[in-house]
Amino acid sequence: MRILVTGHHLEITESLQSHIDAKFEKLARHFDNVTDVHVILSVEKLTQKAEATLHLSGANIFAEDHQEDMYVAIDHLVDKLDRQIIKHKEKTGQHR
Repeated sequence: MRILVTGHHLEITESLQSHIDAKFEKLARHFDNVTDVHVILSVEKLTQKAEATLHLSGANIFAEDHQEDMYVAIDHLVDKLDRQIIKHKEKTGQHR
């Protein structure tokens, strides 16, 4: 799984990068067919925004989250993506 991190009005530090890598490893456990992840982190006044697009085999999944702390936004983003991946996995498993 390849993770591409982009920052808008924000510099991606080593700690942010390592936090993102650690959290997105959780997604690889549930579904092996995640090929690409594009994470965009941005700051708008007092709001920290994290959004991500996952490219799966057969689908693209998008989620975003707004919080006051970037680390909390990343945690909530990964939770949302995790629920969507599990739902996608169950949906594809039912057709077979």
